Amino acid sequence: MSRLWRRPALLIAISSVLMLVAGIAVGWVAGTSAPGNDSVEAGFARDMQTHHQQAVDMAMYEWQNGSDTAMQAVAYDIATSQSAEMGMYRSWLRDWDVDLSSGEPMAWAGDEHAHDSESNGGLMPGMATDEQMAEFKTLTGTDADVMFADLMIDHHIGGVDMAKAVLEVSDNDLVVDAARRTISVQQAEIENLEGHRDNILSAIEE
Repeated sequence: MSRLWRRPALLIAISSVLMLVAGIAVGWVAGTSAPGNDSVEAGFARDMQTHHQQAVDMAMYEWQNGSDTAMQAVAYDIATSQSAEMGMYRSWLRDWDVDLSSGEPMAWAGDEHAHDSESNGGLMPGMATDEQMAEFKTLTGTDADVMFADLMIDHHIGGVDMAKAVLEVSDNDLVVDAARRTISVQQAEIENLEGHRDNILSAIEE
């Protein structure tokens, strides 16, 4: 991996630009009937911002502290792409003139999905606990690579579940397109993470 892309300040700068560009790109296509403050769409956008932020935090730590170049490359892609999507969600909320921060996680998804947060200690599906994040951030090298994969696989499974849940209850074009893209991209990344993790574990056993 090039030394240029190992500079945290550079990644942060690139992510900020991507967030800005994403916000500008989607701002002008917002629908004529904007979702309200208590809408499914607004709740989903708020929750996905929070969900993505943890993914970016994990990915940036792996990128700087892992040792497997393939895993670090996946982490870099996750950090930059999800930073851009956070900017997109924030732009929606501003265009809709609704609150930017979340209330109760997954409240927008209805009672049938209430267990998604309850079974995870009140967190959104797939989110790592504070204890897991604290443990992860004590690790470096191969240990960080493996735990990053484990945490991010669960995180992506949760993100896919959230995207599927919003598809059940929203027909907003922006939200539907983003949810479908999330499912496609994150399912592919799950397979990629599993493959890299299995390769690392196999090498350890040899």
